[in-house]
Amino acid sequence: QVQLVESGGGLVQVGDSLRLSCAASGPTFSAYAMGWFRQAPGQERNFVAAITSSSGNTAIADSVKGRFTISRDNARNTLYLQMNSLEPEDTAVYYCAANPFTYSTSKNPTDYSHWGQGTQVTVSS
Repeated sequence: QVQLVESGGGLVQVGDSLRLSCAASGPTFSAYAMGWFRQAPGQERNFVAAITSSSGNTAIADSVKGRFTISRDNARNTLYLQMNSLEPEDTAVYYCAANPFTYSTSKNPTDYSHWGQGTQVTVSS
């Protein structure tokens, strides 16, 4: 089992940067592929980025490509999302999630078995 806790969200201005972190508890973090999703009010939860267990492969949503970067530090049991050039459309609750399929970069939230509680990101214009 793995438990996930996101942090690093907040209120920022257009063009600012934020780095989200997702701290995982338990000895099996390195066995999971990981992902970031986001959900704006009244909208469904959408894929942002994913990374395989050993960081060998990543996937990024077209809407954030070139601005967001996903990474992980298995020694620290932590997943990151570096977000640059933030736009009002990036405003959402951001969730990290764990996928038991080690080599997956799935964009489907149903493939993820464990979720954090979310962290709010608000981009003000």
